[in-house]
Amino acid sequence: MTALLWNILLALIWIAMTGQFTPGNFVVGLGLGLLILIFTRRAIGSPNYIRKVGQVLNLALFFVWELILANLRVAYDVVTPRHHMRPGVIGVPLAARTDLEITVLSSMISLTPGTLSLDVSADRKMLYIHAMYLDDVEAARRKIKDGFERRVLEVLR
Repeated sequence: MTALLWNILLALIWIAMTGQFTPGNFVVGLGLGLLILIFTRRAIGSPNYIRKVGQVLNLALFFVWELILANLRVAYDVVTPRHHMRPGVIGVPLAARTDLEITVLSSMISLTPGTLSLDVSADRKMLYIHAMYLDDVEAARRKIKDGFERRVLEVLR
């Protein structure tokens, strides 16, 4: 049985023991199940699952942080009389190769206010992005490569 199934099973056991089937109680059960899996990882053989959970949490927290920063920047630009936009289109070389990796990366970029994924080159080596605030092209590329793409690839590979 995989570690994910063990974690879900432990969460369901927690729900049965408490007698409260609520989403919050299920999340608590998942957390407690993860703690049990951490302590029993040698017996169950699930070190990769625990590492992946950490990587998913890292990606989620990074994405939420980027959403907050982007929303604040767009909101500031809306409420101030002078616009600070410097729109432009950039090409970002991709390390992502599969359809899933490219789709998740481009979706996360498009969901972040101020950026929009436009197209992927025919050879799937370049992602074209429209950015509202393009002060430094290389800094924008690095932010996408070292921020979004690196974390997405960690989770999906």
